[in-house]
Amino acid sequence: MECIVHFQVIYPQPQERKSLRGLIFVGQGQEPANHQLTTMFKDMGFNVRLEDEAQLLFKPVDASANFEYIRVTELDTGEEVYKEDKDLKSILEHLLPRRF
Repeated sequence: MECIVHFQVIYPQPQERKSLRGLIFVGQGQEPANHQLTTMFKDMGFNVRLEDEAQLLFKPVDASANFEYIRVTELDTGEEVYKEDKDLKSILEHLLPRRF
């Protein structure tokens, strides 16, 4: 299954953000592992290490790199994520007549 990785590369001078995309193949219903993201970035010419796992923030391994960091903004596997709205369900249950 394909996972499109949307990310931003932040450059220091001048302060610039470039939005880019990469592609990783994962199993059905899975998200890419951190090492897969690091490998994808390396294949794209960004030699990075994971700095913050919660924010998916990657910093360059080499201090002479021309970018400050990379931040993953979205992991798109093409699957819709369903989340039940409990407040809406509660309102509808009180407004609609009960069926027996």
